[in-house]
Amino acid sequence: MTEFVKVGAGQMGLLMLGTILMFVVPLVIAIMWVKRKNERFSTVLVGAATFLLFAIVLEKPIQNVLVFPTYMGLPAHAMSEFINARPLLWAFIIGLFPGVFEETGRLVAYKTVLRNRKNKETSISYGIGHGGFEVMFILGVTYATYVVYAVMINSGTFGTIVDQVMEQAPDQVGALITVANQIAAFSAGDLAVGIIERIFAALFHIGASIIVFYACKNGRRIWLFLLSILLHTLMDFIAGLTVAGVWNPPAWMLEGIVGVIGVLTFCGALFLLYNKDVAEIMEE
Repeated sequence: MTEFVKVGAGQMGLLMLGTILMFVVPLVIAIMWVKRKNERFSTVLVGAATFLLFAIVLEKPIQNVLVFPTYMGLPAHAMSEFINARPLLWAFIIGLFPGVFEETGRLVAYKTVLRNRKNKETSISYGIGHGGFEVMFILGVTYATYVVYAVMINSGTFGTIVDQVMEQAPDQVGALITVANQIAAFSAGDLAVGIIERIFAALFHIGASIIVFYACKNGRRIWLFLLSILLHTLMDFIAGLTVAGVWNPPAWMLEGIVGVIGVLTFCGALFLLYNKDVAEIMEE
């Protein structure tokens, strides 16, 4: 049986803390916002549900079929081979999919279930739901899964599973070993980086939600919707470049660039939302 380094109490504690924070903090922020602004919690839920539908249910399967067919148990095809052989194109596709699907999700939500909610705070409530659920889904679920894996590693069952995978799907063993090594080396710094990254992402989602909100309020401002797609695609394209190996900047530089985009989007959107003169122009 394959053996792995046991996960220490420190790593286990950090993973459990991360799991709790990623689920509790977004929920607390949503509740505080709703109570302070007398908003409807259902708007937050619409944001969360829209992310689930457009980013997870719709986007990921389509993206996988196009770019990663083997993840779906399908054979590689001409299009996937063409994309995967071109790192720049690969990074662009990886950025474009969330940009198109998630921003379209916002547009559809505002045009349908939220069409009668015209107050400005609706856009922030939606953004908190969208961004908050992403935090839960990406980091919360990941850390929770790591906790389960850590228990399995310490009990020896993870090694048994790896041996079984080695026999049935040897190409997937590398990913399991990588995860086990990441868990064993997990540090407070890793947790901090994950939290900071999600804060920037959540700020971007709130900002993008405000931008698309104005695009829906005034059909002549549809360019704002296209702007949100462009900004979203840019953020994920930059990250995609590093995954594809096209660009390998220091981690702090990558997070800094993504953070600048997220913060500027958020601040610009708030200015659009609460500056009376600009808001009136946008609504004309």
